[in-house]
Amino acid sequence: METDYAFEMASSNIRFGKGTTREVGMDLAEMKIRRVMVLTDVHLRRLQPVRTVLESLADRNIDYALYPNVRVEPTDSSLKDAIAFATTGNFDGFVAVGGGSTIDTAKAANLYSTYPPADFLDYVNPPVGKGLPVPGALKPLFAIPTTAGTGSETTGVVIFDLEALHAKTGIAHRRLKPTLGIVDPENTRTLPPIIAASTGLDVLTHAIESYTALPFDRRPRPEKPILRPAYQGSNPVSDLWALQALRMLNENFIRAVENPSDENARGMMMLAASFAGIGFGNAGVTLPHGMSYPVSGMVKSYRPEQYPGDRPLVPHGMAVVLNAPAAFRFTAPACPEKHLKAAEALGVDISGAGPEDAGRILSERVIAFMKRLKIPNGLSAVGYTQDDIPRLVEGTLPQHRVIKLSPRPVTESDLHAVFRNAMVYW
Repeated sequence: METDYAFEMASSNIRFGKGTTREVGMDLAEMKIRRVMVLTDVHLRRLQPVRTVLESLADRNIDYALYPNVRVEPTDSSLKDAIAFATTGNFDGFVAVGGGSTIDTAKAANLYSTYPPADFLDYVNPPVGKGLPVPGALKPLFAIPTTAGTGSETTGVVIFDLEALHAKTGIAHRRLKPTLGIVDPENTRTLPPIIAASTGLDVLTHAIESYTALPFDRRPRPEKPILRPAYQGSNPVSDLWALQALRMLNENFIRAVENPSDENARGMMMLAASFAGIGFGNAGVTLPHGMSYPVSGMVKSYRPEQYPGDRPLVPHGMAVVLNAPAAFRFTAPACPEKHLKAAEALGVDISGAGPEDAGRILSERVIAFMKRLKIPNGLSAVGYTQDDIPRLVEGTLPQHRVIKLSPRPVTESDLHAVFRNAMVYW
């Protein structure tokens, strides 16, 4: 196998600051955009972030149509509904106001309405779909996050539940990334603690996974540059963003969840999410994310308090962190120094620690965050049993885009063991 010799950094432009949401109308007017699709979810549509956006558009005479039907943890069906709205709406731009679900839905609506494929799965990552590259430039997309977690405002990635598979899959290409991410600390002011905790844990795992991912020069070389994947493996630039995201999270995460009035902590967590997004949007994520996709897709009856809606749900950040300690114990032998560096960025004193300690030390630090934030104690606490492991493994194996970035090659039997170890932590 010939390995790659290059990596490519791509990210959205980011504007950070209190009150920047009010500037979106000016941005659109300066780009001569006349009509936009504004995407949000039913719970946000009447809250201040959406009101601020619509007022800004009206002030600049930007015509818009509001699409308030984004599904939290989107599915292929919910994406298709948004795509149909975008296809018939005669839009020349998109504005997404919400969490990763909303921003990802906007990316899909932009792509599929601009370049309709022969089949929905054509753009979806292999082996589930064909993984066709985005044919050309997309329409401008302005992403305004209302959570501090997914980093979707910086990435060219769409994640959704494929209902037939009962697991998440995705679409990934640099051209999907938003034109501008507007990161405004005012927009997380009313975030419920459990949502702040779950989305923040996504920052934690994103950053560790991208930092410890298989290096870019150990991945297969593509036939041509356009086929180089968005998730290219860890590299010196993505490492900088990931480590800084971990340092910022260590200083601000607990404060932001437990004291929402701490405006500086909330702002730094939003910035940490963007930093982690720049890191993983180019390096990729690994086993915790790959394992999380069937955990989210196969949920039986669990639903956390304070989350909107009444359907069973394991929120994305929670689904990822439930696997993370077990996964990091497994991957640590492949690059123990990086696992120790990640633990150090999270405030652990690693002096005197040896390579054999790396997995234990990092997993214990992740578990400490889980305990403090009252996250369920492993997969068994959200309804899974040992009998579910074969199906969880079956749902993880097709996630080539991420599990092949594991720094330690993972087999089917390895996944059985990691899922067993993720059932209970303390």
